[in-house]
Amino acid sequence: MNPLVLFSIIFGLILIAGIRIVFEYKRALKFRFGKYIKTLQPGFRWIIPIVETIQIVDIRVITINVVSQEVMTEDNVPCSIDGVVFFRVRDPERAVLEVEEYSFAITQLSQAALRDVCGKVELDTILSKREEMGKNIKTIVEQETKEWGIEIIDVKIKDIQLPENMRRMMANQAEAERSRRARIILALAEEQAAGKLLEAGKLIDQSPSAIKLRLYQTLSNIAAEKNSTILFPFPEEVLPQKTQKSSKKKRG
Repeated sequence: MNPLVLFSIIFGLILIAGIRIVFEYKRALKFRFGKYIKTLQPGFRWIIPIVETIQIVDIRVITINVVSQEVMTEDNVPCSIDGVVFFRVRDPERAVLEVEEYSFAITQLSQAALRDVCGKVELDTILSKREEMGKNIKTIVEQETKEWGIEIIDVKIKDIQLPENMRRMMANQAEAERSRRARIILALAEEQAAGKLLEAGKLIDQSPSAIKLRLYQTLSNIAAEKNSTILFPFPEEVLPQKTQKSSKKKRG
């Protein structure tokens, strides 16, 4: 074989072997004989085969699940809490050179921070202030990862598992609270109704015609079903005539 042809083939293979494509959402760290050289930007790139290598880093938002952690709250209630961490690699160079497997490191930090934060508060605080708990965990993780070129975007508490007996106690407490509120509302309604009835009674008592109209309205309501007979045990004239009597006394 012609040496020139052989050289051309080898040279072509070397060119092809060194071709790398870096996607827009990734960065490539180039190493030459194990020493960091530079960070390759997205696009068509070429490296020297065998001599140079690259390590790809994803710069998109990454989601990591924080596995369920057994936590003893400040009021001695055992519970299992899990969450999720959102982060982004801001500095690919530091993320690769400063820490080994940054995703695993962030996971371990998040688990430790979750146990630490939730173990210092009572169960009611965890249940009612999940956002605040997530922010506290985020602050702790940020302090540890800021030297790694990592940006912690958010930390959320997903689920809180309680013992079965604690669930029953909380259900009983909620039921008792609803019953208490219902009784208070009913008592306030009775109080308001009594006041309105008192005002209505005073108004009706001032006019004999109003008493008659109220009587006729009551009889009409009773006879609405047309299945009853109404008897008057006394004539209508014996009903109270307060206004007429008082007016006669004033004339006399």
